[in-house]
Amino acid sequence: MELVFARFLLLLCFSVSTLAVSSSSPAGLVPLLSLMARWTNVPSAISSTWNSSHPTPCKWVGVECDSAGNVVSLNLSSYGLSGRVGPEVGRLTHLRVLDLSSNNFTDEIPQQLGNCTQLEYLDMSHNGFTGEIKDDLSRLRNLSYLSLFSNSLAGEIPKSLFRIPSLEHVYLHSNNLSGSIPKTVGDMREVAYLDLHYNNLSGAIPDSIGNCSKLRELILTRNELVGVLPPTLGALENLVYLDVSRNNFEGKIPLGSGRCENLETLVLSYNNFNGGLPPELGNCSNLTTLAAVRANLTGNIPSTMGQLERLSSLYLSENQLSGELPPELGKCKSLKRLQVYSNQLEGEIPQEIGDISELKDLQLFQNRLSGEIPLGIWKIPSLENLLVYNNSLSGELPLEITELKNLKNISLFNNHFSGVIPQSLGMNSSLLLLDFTNNKFTGPMPPHLCWGKKLEVMNLGVNQLQGSIPSDVGSCSSLRRLILKENNFTGVLTEFSRMPDLLLMDISKNSISGSIPSSLANCSNTTAINLSMNKLTGFLPLELGHLSNLVMLNLSHNNLQGSLPSELSRWKRLETFDVGFNQLNGSLPSSLRNWTSLSTLILTRNRFDGGIPLFLTDLGKLLELQMGGNLLGGEIPSSIGSLKSLTCALDLSENRFTGKLPSEIGNLILLQRLDISNNNLSGSLVVLEELDSLIELNVSYNHFTGPIPNLIHLNLTLSSFLGNSGLCVRCQPSGSVTCSGSDGLSPCDSPRDRKSLTRAATILIALASSLISVAVIVGLVFLVASCRSNLLALLKSMAFALEDLVSTEKYQSCNKKQSTKKSNQLFCPLKENYFLESHTQIPAADQQDLKVLALLQCRPKSSGLQRAIG
Repeated sequence: MELVFARFLLLLCFSVSTLAVSSSSPAGLVPLLSLMARWTNVPSAISSTWNSSHPTPCKWVGVECDSAGNVVSLNLSSYGLSGRVGPEVGRLTHLRVLDLSSNNFTDEIPQQLGNCTQLEYLDMSHNGFTGEIKDDLSRLRNLSYLSLFSNSLAGEIPKSLFRIPSLEHVYLHSNNLSGSIPKTVGDMREVAYLDLHYNNLSGAIPDSIGNCSKLRELILTRNELVGVLPPTLGALENLVYLDVSRNNFEGKIPLGSGRCENLETLVLSYNNFNGGLPPELGNCSNLTTLAAVRANLTGNIPSTMGQLERLSSLYLSENQLSGELPPELGKCKSLKRLQVYSNQLEGEIPQEIGDISELKDLQLFQNRLSGEIPLGIWKIPSLENLLVYNNSLSGELPLEITELKNLKNISLFNNHFSGVIPQSLGMNSSLLLLDFTNNKFTGPMPPHLCWGKKLEVMNLGVNQLQGSIPSDVGSCSSLRRLILKENNFTGVLTEFSRMPDLLLMDISKNSISGSIPSSLANCSNTTAINLSMNKLTGFLPLELGHLSNLVMLNLSHNNLQGSLPSELSRWKRLETFDVGFNQLNGSLPSSLRNWTSLSTLILTRNRFDGGIPLFLTDLGKLLELQMGGNLLGGEIPSSIGSLKSLTCALDLSENRFTGKLPSEIGNLILLQRLDISNNNLSGSLVVLEELDSLIELNVSYNHFTGPIPNLIHLNLTLSSFLGNSGLCVRCQPSGSVTCSGSDGLSPCDSPRDRKSLTRAATILIALASSLISVAVIVGLVFLVASCRSNLLALLKSMAFALEDLVSTEKYQSCNKKQSTKKSNQLFCPLKENYFLESHTQIPAADQQDLKVLALLQCRPKSSGLQRAIG
């Protein structure tokens, strides 16, 4: 509020003073004072001279006048002014130059500026002007230089603006302008420089652009322009610089067929053109820079590129160019930068490339090149960058590589190079990056790669290098990345001097022995260390606790011993800690609860003892916990259920855990892998039915009892449950499927099953008794014919009694007669008609006896009964 009041007072004072001097002051004094009254920040260099007491403003800072005392130039560029440009500027009608660039002006450009009809030069760039470009500017018919770039102007470009006949320089880039390029662009017959880049312009380039015959620079990059490049561009014979990159142009590239002798820079990158580079570009004899990166180019690189003797930069990367590199490129004697990476080029690198004596930057990576790098390339003294990774190149490195004094970056990653790396490499140059990963290099590692003390990346992993790691590595203070993994290095780790820039160290999968040097703590900003799969011994140095920026540490598969130092708790950014497969012992220090960023904790196959630490519940980001193969004991605490972030794995196998699984383990609903095998755990597994995300489960070799959990989403196998004699498989609730076991596990006995067995046993006894009785009675039939009628009556009574027994629930599975018999009548596989039909010779008196025998031969299909019978 005070600021507003102060500005009001300032305006009031200027108004009073201007009224007092308006009748006698020279032209321009009052408008200038009014302009300054709207500025919120005025440096003393201006405020000390812009004074109403002066008889004329012609000696004020930034002001110039003609012989008549009229203000013709106002140049206040880069004075740090802020505020608004008021409408008073329109009263400076004699202005020819207005330069307010590189200040902090805001708000709209006043439309009254159109009153300054004598303006020839207008520069309001590098401010914070907003709003649209006013049509009133088209009244500035004498304007030749218009610069409004780097503001926040929006809206469309007025058609009338491009009708100013004298415009030569138009800079509207780096705004928020939208809409299409006005077709009136062709009316600017005098325009030489047109820069519209970094806006939101859309639509196509008007064909009328071809009328701008004096155009030297056309920059349209970083817009949303579409369509094809108009053929009329080829008619602009004075064009020196053309940049249409980062748009959505398509179609053929219509350049080179006309007169393009003056064209020096052509940038076509990041578009969607069809086809390849036109061979006619070889006619643009003054071309120094040709860039068509990610322009959807196909086909071969034209051999006519060899005609461009002045070409210094050729960028054709990230396309679908195929075929071989044309040997004619060797004729481009001025070429300094050749980048054709990420294409589908094949064949060998032409020998002629070695004839480009001024070449500095050669990037051919991610192609299908094969063969050896021509010796001539290794002899180019100016070579700084050689990046040929991800090809199929082979051969050995010649000694000439050691003489490349300007070599800074060399990457041969993922090729088939072999042989011994020249041992003096690095001594004659100041290497920044060296990446020989994934080749077949043998022999010792060069001892002076960091001779120039500038090496930032040293990647020699996945080779067959031998010997010890040179001490030069540990004293290379400029290193950011050190990767020596998967070689045959032996000996001990070198001592490390102060290496504040080292972020990553990977020396895994070698045969390094000895202890971890405490000087490793000098790598104070390291975020990742991998020394796994070596032969390291001894204790973890306490000094490692000083690595406060450590995010990942992998020391697994070594022979380390001793306990975990409590000093390691300083690693508050640690996310991965892997010391599996060592000989570490003791309990986990409670101070490790400070690892609140930890996501992976792997302690597998050591000798840690005690129980599961309760402080693990403080590790709220833990995704993987592997503690298998230790000497941990006691019960699994209920607090394990608090680790709800566990997703990847929980491995507590091969320990000495006892007791039941806590019900809280069912809270780990995101867990995918659970291994609690080879312990002394007991009780039920039903709680595991809550773990819906499980994809792997192993509870084998414990003392679990009861039914296995119902995890229908898992493909469980026998191996997951072996060694738990008390586990069983549940019967189907419907009772329609037999419980004969699954994967070797016994079926579970429910109360209903036991009741059925009791009935079966009763029936079995009755059957056995009946059979014995029948056998005795049948014998008596033949011996005592006189008792026949009584015997038949007895047999009928026994049959009816047996019929009542076998009509129980367990025998309902036998076939029942569908139509003429009662629904509860039992029928056997051998139907009664069989006896009537196949014994036709038997007297009728005996057929009734055979019906009774047929009933006695019935056997129900109950599995319970079958097991009871044996």
